[in-house]
Parts: sequence; C-alpha cells; structure tokens
Amino acid sequence: MPHILIAEDDPRITVFLEKGFNSRGFTTVIASDGLQALALAQANPFDLLILDLGLPKKDGLEVLEDLREQGQTLPIIILTARDDMHDKIAGLDGGADDYVTKPFRFEELLARVRVQLRHSTTAKVEETHILKAGGVTLNLRTRKATVNSCNVELPAREFTMAEIFFRQPGQVFSREQLLDRVWGYDYNPGSNIVDVYVGYLRKKLGSDLIETVRGMGYCLRP
Repeated sequence: MPHILIAEDDPRITVFLEKGFNSRGFTTVIASDGLQALALAQANPFDLLILDLGLPKKDGLEVLEDLREQGQTLPIIILTARDDMHDKIAGLDGGADDYVTKPFRFEELLARVRVQLRHSTTAKVEETHILKAGGVTLNLRTRKATVNSCNVELPAREFTMAEIFFRQPGQVFSREQLLDRVWGYDYNPGSNIVDVYVGYLRKKLGSDLIETVRGMGYCLRP
C-alpha cells in the first residue's frame, strides 16, 4: 500500500487529496507547513511526497532543496498555484520529479503519482541487482563486472568471491569462510587458492579494493 506525504496548508485541498488517495488504497500523512514536511520526510519511509511551494514556516522549494542535498531519492511532485515558467524551472532543477499547477484534476494527478511510483519501484528492483564499490560495479543479473564503465571478465568463481565481498563491505572473511562459500568442500583447508583468487580480483578490479586483515582474512574496503 503506497504511503504518501502531502505537504499542503490549504485545508480544503488537503481534505480533497486525502479522500481521493484514501479511496484508491493509498495511506496519507498531512504536513501543514514546510518545517513539519521536512521533519516527516526525514524520519519516515514515504513512497512519494506531494509538495506545495507556498508553505508557511519554510517554503516548498527550500524543503525540496534540503531533501535533495541530504541525498533523499523520494519521488516528489510539486503541486502549486505558481504557474510561472521560472518557478517551474526552479522546481524541476531543484530536484522535483514532476510539477502540477492548481487548479488541477485529481485523475491527472493520480496518473502522475502512479507513474512516479512505477519508476521508483523499478529503480529499487534494479538496485537489488547492482552492487558498487568505488568505480567497480557488479551486475548480479547479468553476472558482469565493470571498472570505471569498462567491462572486465570475471570467471564464475571470481565473480562469486567478488559478490561475497561487495554484499558486505567492511566485513572480514576468513580464508576458511571464503573457501567454503566459493568452492564448498572441493579443496583442502590448507590450500592457498583463496589468496590466489584474491590476487586475481585485485589485478582486475583494483589493487587497493580488497584489504588484507592480518591474522584474520580479507575484506572489501568500506
């Protein structure tokens, strides 16, 4: 069930939006001023923010800029009476995903909300298949690796070992753990095959990417 934050200070529009979204299966939270909207967006995992620009206490553009500067990727649709082209450009340049002017038709706003939610869901799915560290990217779906956007060939066991490190950066893995996860019981615990494959990864992905933790094992530089 999508969870939407509505930052709007006009009670009539607030009620209209709340009833419309609730009747279509959305849950909503209302913020009546900019400071409240910013605090709620920072503290809660909303799926989307509908943001008025003319908010008391803190202007909507400032709320937008603060959220984007903090790294918030929350989809944001501006809903405002400001129809000047300069305001629209400022909103979109400031990080808004869409811009709707008042008066508006609810069905059109709803359609725009659904578009943003689809985009957001797709992005989240893609993120689960992509692991990154520095300039290195592992695509778990295609089993391909790139270094600074250049393709790098990683055979199956090298990719498996790299994936182990990339999934838990900073976690130290002993040689025995890596031997078990990558090769199972095919190799003698006294084998130096782990060190050899770490060497392969360093050569292909970067010499300082995987650190040696003396007496313990290896880890991906966090």
